[in-house]
Amino acid sequence: MLKLYQFDPALGLPNASPFCMKLETYLRMAELPFQIQPASLRAFRTAPKGKMPYIEDQGKTLADTTFIIDYLKASYGDPLDGWLDTQQRAVALAFQRLMEENLYWALLYTRWVEPAAWPQTRSAFFGDLPLPLKWIVPPMARRGLIKQMLGHGMGRHSREEIFGIGKRDITALADFLGDKRYFMGSQPCSLDATAHAFLANLIWPPVESELKQHSLQYPQLAAYCDRMRSRYYPMPDPN
Repeated sequence: MLKLYQFDPALGLPNASPFCMKLETYLRMAELPFQIQPASLRAFRTAPKGKMPYIEDQGKTLADTTFIIDYLKASYGDPLDGWLDTQQRAVALAFQRLMEENLYWALLYTRWVEPAAWPQTRSAFFGDLPLPLKWIVPPMARRGLIKQMLGHGMGRHSREEIFGIGKRDITALADFLGDKRYFMGSQPCSLDATAHAFLANLIWPPVESELKQHSLQYPQLAAYCDRMRSRYYPMPDPN
């Protein structure tokens, strides 16, 4: 069975990493059997590209959610995107890039740089570390992420500029979704795995930010996340 290596659930989310949540959501949508491996320092150290998530399948170890999903489609078929025409595929790719290459960095800023949110982020990702790692690792990880933001370019903007960029992305997502059930129409596609992961990471956590408040101005976004959760992350029967 396919093994999925990712962070543990946190902040009221299946995963506080939008990329981990994207991949788990895709696996659920595609109805591919998988087994989540317990998060551990060893799993993180052995990650092929030094990041979560990654998978092990049929003797192969693969990283990066886009490459993983491409591999899964080639290996097990494409039950989600076969109905898309070429123009729809182009639009879906553009929105995927908007979230993963732009909105992602604005989201990280709200969690890792904003002083009010950093304690919750630190607890979510590093709360289970033993001492003294709990004192050492979080500030190192925070400095490393800020350095990545600078290298990307987002970190060179002011707080107001970063939030302005993120808000425009969120507005574009809300306008495109409109009153559709899923992002590309009446049935889901792989773009919805990305959209659900990123929007839920903005809306659901108990971490206040300007981006969260802006997202909540569009009720279709919250309704969409609830719809995806109900379909792909149903609550277990208490009986």
